[in-house]
Amino acid sequence: MNALMAQTHSKILSGKDFLTMKETTSKEISALLELAQNIKAKLHAGEEYKPLTGKTLGMIFEKSSTRTRVSFEVGMLQLGGNALFLSSNDLQIGRGEPISDTAKVLSEYIDGIMIRTFEHEKIMELAENASIPVINGLTDLAHPSQVMADFLTILELKGKLTGLKMSYIGDGNNVANSLMVGCAKMGMNFSLGCPEGYKPDEEIVAYAKGVAAENNCEVVVTTSAVEAIKDADIVYSDVWTSMGQELENSIRLEAFKSYQINGELVKHAKKDYIFMHCLPAHREEEVTAEVIDGPNSVVFHQAGNRLHAQKALLVDLLS
Repeated sequence: MNALMAQTHSKILSGKDFLTMKETTSKEISALLELAQNIKAKLHAGEEYKPLTGKTLGMIFEKSSTRTRVSFEVGMLQLGGNALFLSSNDLQIGRGEPISDTAKVLSEYIDGIMIRTFEHEKIMELAENASIPVINGLTDLAHPSQVMADFLTILELKGKLTGLKMSYIGDGNNVANSLMVGCAKMGMNFSLGCPEGYKPDEEIVAYAKGVAAENNCEVVVTTSAVEAIKDADIVYSDVWTSMGQELENSIRLEAFKSYQINGELVKHAKKDYIFMHCLPAHREEEVTAEVIDGPNSVVFHQAGNRLHAQKALLVDLLS
């Protein structure tokens, strides 16, 4: 069996935490994906693999979730550890205790923290003050754990990452930011189509373009959905209105109406494209039922890989 599967795991990530794709090298991403594939294979073969026996992950949720909570919680249990669901409503952090104090206190009790929150600054302060690993389960700026599951899915279905083209159509949000950087690091072409006023973070775009130039691939941001999706191997979408943006919903629906992924738009992608969505999806808004429930859609395979990709992160950071 691959050496990565040894109970005494050789650490992959050079840092203590997993906060954004920016701090992660292409070599580390590849090694984490290999570890995820091996952990997944062991699970499907019915082999016991419990390198996190006796370890506890604290999961702080300031944003609700289905996939993030269940995949991290089940992942810890399958790896022999424990997971604590910590709602901000139940913690002193929700009543004004400084993040730095919370980080230091939790470091006395548990072995790692996964947080799903709003401001990215909050996770940075948490990681800075915690002596234990901190994993980004989502912030308004980044969603790197989702990207690891996405890359695992693409690798399984396309056999490679390098040289493929991913087209992201929709809001230049946290998922778009992380995918863009991840694709650039892995030699994947990335094209984003979105309306003016909803483009991704300019500093992240500039960084991703620089990385892409070094890796012989391209990062393009355009207002044309057709231009973005042309010859795509992967077509990706997310909701137009994320949590915390509900008051903007009617404005956003109007701004994004020509960016819907539908039967006409996907004709510009490659015939064997795969459709991805981080879920939850709003059918007939960002994507039609024809596409998301069609033969090219892999959204549930992708959602399932959240478990395996995150188990690799947990093993690497907590064991």
